[in-house]
Amino acid sequence: MSQVEKPKEETEVKEEEVQEDEKAPEGGALTKNQKKRLAKKRAAQRKKEAEAAEGGEGEGAEKSGEGGASTSSKKKKKKKGGLTEQTWPNPTVPVSKQFPLDAFPAGQIMEYHQDFNLSRITNEEKRNLERLENVKYNELRRGAEVHRQVRKHIQQYIKPGMLMIDICNELESKVMELIEADGLKAGKAFPTGCSINHCAAHWTPNSGDKVVLGYDDVVKFDFGTHINGRIIDCAWTHNFNEAFDPLKEAVRAATEEGIKQAGVDVRLNDIGGMIQEVMESHEVEINKKLYTVKSIENLNGHSIDPYHIHAGKSVPLVANKDMTKMEEGEVYAIETFGSTGKGYVREDMETSHYMKNFDGHGGALRNPKAKSLLNFINKNFDTLAFCRKWLDQMGETKHLLALRSLVDAGYIDPYPPLCDIKGCYTAQFEHTILLRPTCKEVLSRGDDF
Repeated sequence: MSQVEKPKEETEVKEEEVQEDEKAPEGGALTKNQKKRLAKKRAAQRKKEAEAAEGGEGEGAEKSGEGGASTSSKKKKKKKGGLTEQTWPNPTVPVSKQFPLDAFPAGQIMEYHQDFNLSRITNEEKRNLERLENVKYNELRRGAEVHRQVRKHIQQYIKPGMLMIDICNELESKVMELIEADGLKAGKAFPTGCSINHCAAHWTPNSGDKVVLGYDDVVKFDFGTHINGRIIDCAWTHNFNEAFDPLKEAVRAATEEGIKQAGVDVRLNDIGGMIQEVMESHEVEINKKLYTVKSIENLNGHSIDPYHIHAGKSVPLVANKDMTKMEEGEVYAIETFGSTGKGYVREDMETSHYMKNFDGHGGALRNPKAKSLLNFINKNFDTLAFCRKWLDQMGETKHLLALRSLVDAGYIDPYPPLCDIKGCYTAQFEHTILLRPTCKEVLSRGDDF
């Protein structure tokens, strides 16, 4: 049988391509073993070049052709362990796909600074107590990570001239997407507050609202997430005009002081007094007029329980003689509001926020539509707050009379917008903190604030 002749380039090689230990003696030919080793090296090199070429084609396939449209979505990069990186600047990957389910990122860890709490950080008994709470901590941290990523997106998304209702819809849709909304197990904790200028809290647009965000507006974005009812309540103030930066920074400093002072066995009055001291040490100049920033005395931070946003304890923004103490294991929303007005709010404008009475008590209902709406609220919100826009979006478009009947009967409580005097400006910052046995954790802390 005749031997097939191999192509010349595979059998004849240049001497410089052979390593020093594979060179033939001077004037001689390569040995049979040297040829075999060189053939293997060339085959491996060709394989490596082919794989590189395939990778380049795959990368090029994701890009648009010259003059053509780009692909509809970016390729999601994989982390180690099958996890997926977020698709910035438009986040689409749920946080459960970015982190192991039992290891969401912790918030900022702060030691208690009070003398009577200093030993907690090294107390082994307290550490053991924390190990028993891993599930609770992880649910809170998952909600906090959703909050961080959604607000990062919204802070880049909003522009002057946008409809407030469009901003709220974008924010809320991202919460539902990143948290993997699941009925009462995971989702939005309450309506998106986006109160503007003299309005300090509890305003969100109702369906059809045409309010536009202006360059000179000061807007407070306050939204919540929850996993199994464990709520993250966090807010910040957004402005485009830098003239309002000092007002914003005064309120941020007051919130940070409230977080610093919070701790196990600390009296609520003492926290309020320190918040007020920091807040009212600031002066701001707006439109060539000087204002002392005032703590809004009838707004408060609050304790949070599962499915219960205002759980009973209030963290004042001024000294108020409340000697109630914070306790180990509690969750608090530490929030402060500053104003260039009177420092006192009243109910004003059209109501959008509602919430079922946590005790569930109410009078007789004779209106069948009111009974039907109450069943709908129980199924979809239970004791979490909701807004009229959500009812419309979920198909309950003709709800106003039935909702009024539920309010009149005491089943549902309305939460109207809270406003200082017209013409003034208000700002807000808020974080959710957890009073762990060994330390406090600022759950909602992020790179932004």
